[in-house]
Amino acid sequence: QVQLQESGPGLVKPSQTLSLTCTVSGGSITTDYYYWFWIRQPPGKGLECIGYIKYSGSTYYSPSLKSRTSISRDTSKNRFTLQLSSVTPEDTAVYYCGNQFDWGQGTQVTVSS
Repeated sequence: QVQLQESGPGLVKPSQTLSLTCTVSGGSITTDYYYWFWIRQPPGKGLECIGYIKYSGSTYYSPSLKSRTSISRDTSKNRFTLQLSSVTPEDTAVYYCGNQFDWGQGTQVTVSS
């Protein structure tokens, strides 16, 4: 079973860049047909897809976040990374990484000065 673990700062200041890493174990991020997602859930709201990076390395970003989002990967370390720039308090959320079948436990990120 694939296991995923999110890591990164829990507090980010407005206008800075949020950076989170998802470390994957029990499977390779280059395995065919796997998509590696970042999603988030703001307080009191539903889940929102931020984007994904495919097994091939190509990416997709939600149109509403595309201008501020970058998802990359390090295949040598079997992990992928989310960068969200110019954050505001509205980016405060629990951030999750996962694939079509397995998800991490999530990490709280608060945007505040």
